[in-house]
Amino acid sequence: MTSQENLFGSSIQRLSILLPLPFSDPYDYLCPETCKIELGSYVEVPLGSRRLVGVVWALEGSDNHLPDDKLKSILRVLDSPPMEESLRRLVDFTATYTISPKGNVMKMCLGLFGGKDGVERFDHRPMLQHVSLLHDLSAHRLTEKRRAVVDALNGLPPMPISAASEQAGVSQSIIRAMIKQGLLDSIDLPLDSPFETAQLRGGEHPKLSEEQQTASDAIIKTLRQKTYECFLLEGVTGSGKTEVYFEAITDVLEQDQSAQILVLLPEIALTSQWLGRFEDRFGVKPAEWHSDVGAAEKRRVWRAAGKGNVQVIVGARSSLYLPFKNLSLIIVDEEHDPSFKQEEGVMYHARDMAVTRAFLQNCPVVLASATPSLESLINVKNERYHHLTLLERHGSATLPDIQAIDMRIDAPPAGQWLSPKLMEKITENLVKGDQTALFLNRRGYAPLTLCRTCGHRVECPHCSAWLVEHRGRQRLQCHHCGFDMPTLEACPDCETEDSLVACGPGVERLGEEVVTLFPEAQVAVLASDTMTSVSKMAAVVAQIEAGEIDIIIGTQMITKGYHFPKLTLVGVIDADLGLRGGDMRAGERTYQQLVQVSGRAGRAERKGRVYLQSFEPEHPVVQALLTGDGATYMAAEIEARRTYAMPPFGKLVALILSGEDVKKVIDVGRQLAAKAPHSDQVKVMGPAPAPMTKIRGHFRYRLLLHASKKTAVQPLVKEWIAAIGTVKGVKIKIDIDPYSFF
Repeated sequence: MTSQENLFGSSIQRLSILLPLPFSDPYDYLCPETCKIELGSYVEVPLGSRRLVGVVWALEGSDNHLPDDKLKSILRVLDSPPMEESLRRLVDFTATYTISPKGNVMKMCLGLFGGKDGVERFDHRPMLQHVSLLHDLSAHRLTEKRRAVVDALNGLPPMPISAASEQAGVSQSIIRAMIKQGLLDSIDLPLDSPFETAQLRGGEHPKLSEEQQTASDAIIKTLRQKTYECFLLEGVTGSGKTEVYFEAITDVLEQDQSAQILVLLPEIALTSQWLGRFEDRFGVKPAEWHSDVGAAEKRRVWRAAGKGNVQVIVGARSSLYLPFKNLSLIIVDEEHDPSFKQEEGVMYHARDMAVTRAFLQNCPVVLASATPSLESLINVKNERYHHLTLLERHGSATLPDIQAIDMRIDAPPAGQWLSPKLMEKITENLVKGDQTALFLNRRGYAPLTLCRTCGHRVECPHCSAWLVEHRGRQRLQCHHCGFDMPTLEACPDCETEDSLVACGPGVERLGEEVVTLFPEAQVAVLASDTMTSVSKMAAVVAQIEAGEIDIIIGTQMITKGYHFPKLTLVGVIDADLGLRGGDMRAGERTYQQLVQVSGRAGRAERKGRVYLQSFEPEHPVVQALLTGDGATYMAAEIEARRTYAMPPFGKLVALILSGEDVKKVIDVGRQLAAKAPHSDQVKVMGPAPAPMTKIRGHFRYRLLLHASKKTAVQPLVKEWIAAIGTVKGVKIKIDIDPYSFF
C-alpha cells in the first residue's frame, strides 16, 4: 500500500477494484485514507470516458508497479451495503472453475448497472418526493384546482407528486406550487415499495404425511444448527416435495425474520402456478427474478436483497448471484433440469454453483426432483448429499398406469400422428369430462419444409438448420438465430409453385389434427412460441385449473411442476424422440422427461393413465417407465458411465471454435490439436465440425478433452490455449462439464 498527499487533502491508498468487464484482474484506483471504505464496497470509478460501478476486491493495490500519478481516483462510495464475502468467494470460484474472466462473473452480479450511465442506473432515484395534506386550509382562499387537490388528498397517506396529480385531476405544476407556498407537506420517501412479510402460519397449511414430516424434520434440524448440508429430496411426482420445503421456509423465518431464502426454478413458465401455491401458503407473493421481470423491478429486488428487505426470492439461474445480506436456505427445484446449465457467456451449472454458494454461506441447500440427475445420485452414494425420499403420492392420489403403443402395429392414418388407440382413449376421456394432455417436444407446425419436385429443403441462411414453419403466424423461423421470413408460395430453388410440403409434426400441427378430430373440445397449445410471458402462461393455467380446457398440447413446458386435478390422461406422441443422437445423457434425459410428463396424470382422486407412442417399445428407457423400475435403469446408466470414465467418473472439457472464416477456424483447430496435451490420463478428440456447423453466420468446430477424475483440467486447458495465443476472427469458447454437444 502506498500513501501520499493528493487533491483530497489527505493521504491516499491504492485499492483493487473489480469491474464488470471481460478481464481476469481488478484495476488499481486511488482513494483517500479518510474515506470510509471496506472490502466489497460498491464504488463509482472512471474508465476512459465512462463511469462504472465496481466492487472493492482488495484494500491494497496489485503488483503492476504503476506510480500513483498514473492512476485515477474513485469518484465516490455508493450508498449500498458491501458485497458479502461469500458472494465474492463465489465470484472467484466460478471464474476459476469455468475458466472465465473474473470481470464477466462480476457482470452477472452487477449486470444491471454496467455500461454507459451505469452509475445513474445504480442510484436510479432511490428517493422520491411525496406530498400529503396535513394542514387545515379552511382559512385559505383557494382556486378551484387547488381545492380539488385538498379534497383529493384529504385523509390519504403521502403519495408521489405524479400520483397526487392524477388523483386530483390537475397538472403537477399545481402541486409543486402548493408545496412551494407551504400549503402541502413534502417528504422524501424511498422510491421502492417494501416487500411484504410472510404470514408463517396463515393461509393453506396442509397436514404432512409421515414421509413428508420425516424429510421436513431432517432439513429443519440442519437449519437450526445454521450449518451447511446438501439434501437431495427425491419424491415421486405428486408426493408433495414443495410442501416439504415450504415447511423449511416457514421454520427458518420463524427462527429469524431477517433470514432470506432463494428458490431456483428452471423455467419461467413454472413460476405462475408455483407463485399461486406460495401465496396461498404464506399470504404474500415472493420477489421474482427472471427474464420476464422488468429492469425497474429487478433494481428493486437487487437492492432489497442487499439490504435484507426481502425474505424469499424465486428466480432463474442468474438469481444465484444476487447480493443477499442473510441467505439462510437455498432450494433448487427440478434439480435435474438441463436448463440450469448456462450455455452462453460464463458457462456454469446453476445447481452445482448453488451447492457451492450454500457451502460458502454455511447454510443448507435442498435439491428437489422426482427424477434426480445421475450426478446427484452418485453424490448420495458417496455420502456427500443427504438423501430424503418420498415414495408415495400425497393424500389419496396414486401413480398412473403406463402403457406403450407400438406404432409399428397400431400406426395412425397417413398424414396423422395420433394412433387409433390413443384417439379412442381421448374420446373416452372427453365423455367422462376429464382433461387430456398430449406431449410433443417440438415447437412450431413442422420442422422441415420440402419441395416435392426437386427435393430442396428450406434452410436458414445463417445456420446449418432447417426453417421451422409456424403456420399460425405464416412464418418460417430458425430456432437457433431467430431469423424468420414469410412462408413461401413457390420453391426458391426450382420455382415450382404449390410444391412445398410440411414434413413431420410440431405442436401446432398436432393441435390442428386434434381440433379436426375432436371439434367439440376446447384445445390449448402450450409452447414458448405461444406462451411468451409469465402473465400469458398464468392466464392459460387458470383456464386449465377451472376446467375450461379439455385437451392440452405442449412441449416440455407442460412436463413438470403443474398440478391439474382433472387431468387423467397423458399421451406422449413420440416417446423415442429424445433417444436419437450421440449425447451421453440422451437416455437419462428422455427418461426424466417422460417420468415428469407422465406425472401430470391422476394427481388427485381420479386414476391417471399414460400412453407412450413408440416405434421401439423394447428400449430400456421405455421399459423402465412401463415396469416402474427407474432405479435399475439409472443403476445401469451409472455403470456405463463408470465403465467409460464419463462424468462424474471422469472429466470432459469442450472447446468450441467459431468464426466467419471457416478456413481460419479449421486452422486454429489444427493448431490446438498439434499442441493438445496427451497422456495416459488425458485424451483429446477433434477438431471436428460441430453437429450444428454454422450458427448466426459463424462456422463451428469442436475439440473434446477427456481426462481422469483426478486430473486438474483447468490449468491444463489454460496452458493449452495459451500455447497458440489469440487468433483474430476466431473465438474459443471453453465449456467445463458440457451438457450440450450440438
